[in-house]
Amino acid sequence: MNKRYSRLINYLLGILTVLLLTVALIQLIMHPPPGDLLYLALYLSFTSLISAVIGFLFHRLGWWRRLPRLSYALILGYILAGGLTLFNVWVTARLMFINQHDLALASLLLLFAGGISVVFGFFISNTITQALGNLVAGANQLSLGEFSTRVDVNGNDEIAQLSRAFNEMSARLEQAAENERALDETRRNLVAWASHDLRTPLTSLRVMIAALVDGVVDDPETISRYLRQSQNEITRMSKLLDDLFELAQLDAGFQDLDFEWVSLSDLISDTLESFAARADAQDVTLEGTVDPQVDLVWATPEKLSRILDNLLSNALRYTPQDGVIHLSAKAEENATLVTVKDSGSGIAPNDLPFIFDHFYRGEKSRMRDDDESSSVGLGLAIVKGLVEAHGGEISVQSKAGEGAQFQFTLPGHEVG
Repeated sequence: MNKRYSRLINYLLGILTVLLLTVALIQLIMHPPPGDLLYLALYLSFTSLISAVIGFLFHRLGWWRRLPRLSYALILGYILAGGLTLFNVWVTARLMFINQHDLALASLLLLFAGGISVVFGFFISNTITQALGNLVAGANQLSLGEFSTRVDVNGNDEIAQLSRAFNEMSARLEQAAENERALDETRRNLVAWASHDLRTPLTSLRVMIAALVDGVVDDPETISRYLRQSQNEITRMSKLLDDLFELAQLDAGFQDLDFEWVSLSDLISDTLESFAARADAQDVTLEGTVDPQVDLVWATPEKLSRILDNLLSNALRYTPQDGVIHLSAKAEENATLVTVKDSGSGIAPNDLPFIFDHFYRGEKSRMRDDDESSSVGLGLAIVKGLVEAHGGEISVQSKAGEGAQFQFTLPGHEVG
């Protein structure tokens, strides 16, 4: 049913209910003769009908919506209600042949009572309109970009519910604005760091290729060394671009992961084997243990392999000679826990909160001198993004002089 007709029916039913209740109370309290009761009921029906028509016309013409303030509309409503009350009593008393003195006194008393009602209504309406005014002011501030704006919440009525919803909306907008600022800062940092880390290899390539083209170097050994260095710089730039592309996909949520059941034991064994030569060259011992209860995990093989590669590469970068790196996996309730622990110098407390941020490299004192230029601070950020894309979580624990321990979980079920 149309809401407009529903309100009209409720309005008419309300008037009819008041009429029937009044007649019933007159019968119960005054016990008039049946003829008088019928006569009075007809008078009351007549005045009720006129009141209903006046009230409907007032609503239908929409005068109250043309007023500049809601409080004016409420006051006008109170005045109309008082006027209808006075009209009903006066007409009924007039028809009941009350003498002029009593009729005038009753009318003046009703006028006084109506005036008190209007003043009381004005007082109450100010309370209501003040709360609405606060919402209007808050909305204006919000439209100007003041997302920290909040309004006071008093009570549990509809205005209080609206105020709570307004505050929740403001909080979400404030958080969205903060996220947007953080994203903009990340973009600026991304461009700055990428430009810096690409400029160095490009400069080296330009110098070496110019030397080869201009014939500055002509002995085979130097030419061969320049070519190898050029190849290393190209590989470095290629890896940086791959990392940037991976990170951009993770940040945008565009990663298309092909999940399947993967043998984590085999993947860990392959990872340790691929890093064995590099670890031997750095005099670092690699160890690995897998809990027999660890079974297949639901993951994307190449992405899970990249997670392990980045964590091991990071551990090797900060582990000194004669150090130990331990890679392990064990089963937990509804998850698999993978740990990469190194015996390096540890991570400074000031660096721990930012260790997974883009382009964050931490203290240079932890970094091996020969690896200082090999890290651009994207590896751990990619690890975090890939772990979360698998539905897991990653954390790091470290104390100065006691190495660092990275742990991440993989859910023991399919990621929906």
